[in-house]
Amino acid sequence: MAELTPLDDALAIMLSCAQPLEAEDVPIEHAHHRTLAAPVIAAIASPRSDSSAMDGYAVRDTDVLELPSSLEVTGESFAGTAQPPSLGAGEAVRIFTGAPVPAGADRVVIQENCSREGDIVTLHEYGPGRHIRRAGHDFNEGQELLPAGAFLSARALVAAAGADRAVMSVVRRPRVAILGTGDELAPPGEARHKPGSIPESISFALAAMITEAGGEVVRRAHYPDDMAMLSNAAEEALAHSDLVVVTGGASVGERDYARDMFGDELTLLFSKVAMKPGKPVWFGRHGRVLVLGLPGNPISAIVTARLFLTPLVAGLAGQQPSDKLNWTTGVAGAVVPANGARETLVRGKWVEDRLAPLDSQDSSSQSALVEAEVLIRREIGATEVMPGGALTYLDF
Repeated sequence: MAELTPLDDALAIMLSCAQPLEAEDVPIEHAHHRTLAAPVIAAIASPRSDSSAMDGYAVRDTDVLELPSSLEVTGESFAGTAQPPSLGAGEAVRIFTGAPVPAGADRVVIQENCSREGDIVTLHEYGPGRHIRRAGHDFNEGQELLPAGAFLSARALVAAAGADRAVMSVVRRPRVAILGTGDELAPPGEARHKPGSIPESISFALAAMITEAGGEVVRRAHYPDDMAMLSNAAEEALAHSDLVVVTGGASVGERDYARDMFGDELTLLFSKVAMKPGKPVWFGRHGRVLVLGLPGNPISAIVTARLFLTPLVAGLAGQQPSDKLNWTTGVAGAVVPANGARETLVRGKWVEDRLAPLDSQDSSSQSALVEAEVLIRREIGATEVMPGGALTYLDF
């Protein structure tokens, strides 16, 4: 019988393999939710020249020492145009927000404080603000705006585009294949027509989790328990993937081929984990490709996927995989029973600001996943926790 690997040891093995893939260049429009492989360096300054923060008139301080003051309007400056000629004595330039400020100007007087007749503008008052954004006020050419390893959120893309960068160097998305196994499974919508079959319900959630973690699902398929078919599926998946996820066939049944389908080149890094639910989860490597085996039970599969698949994909995509295992302390809102001889992940939910176990902890209860918001970690031999006691949990 295979030795059970402690949960923390199994997680450490997985994290050690969750290393970023190689870099690739992508257009900025395809960079959302990617991880930078190289820093973003500004190709231009922002703003590129002194620019106006308001609509009004650019003037020299020496011409507005006494108010009201009338000046000759000698030009206009709009955003996106070249810098206008320098200001001379007694001159003003009509200027708009974002427009370059003429050399010699000390301030922009907002239009509400001015009146104009023809080419003469009269300034009646102005406040302490100069309303000029100096060149490089936001950032300078050559400045690092985003470091390698930064996650490209929508906000980060604003800075990258503002730096005049059209192409980002990012960590390549991990290509993930999902191979479901089991004679008893049928696609949703077809199970009702096949006596003895049940709907295949795991792969859809796994595909969503992979995408959310930064991966790309290159195959999602289900196969009967036929060794020849499974071997062919494994060979093809290994050729086109960075990670292969297998569901089902992790027990000791005579038609459980989930590991054998990968042949002798599969190196197991752990074969079972001392946890409940999810004991049959296993992890290995086939050459350069990682292989993760999840139980066929939907609850066990999704719990183990949250613990192993999500951090693994995130790490391959260049994120910090340990950030996906952010165990936190919360307060119990109900009695949590004592635990037995295997570490247990109790499905729980929030009741106001406290944690409560779900009424059903049955590993076959798929409907309970709808309510489950957290995984409450119960260590081996943990004693009963009363309301108000401390619990360790992970967002589910």
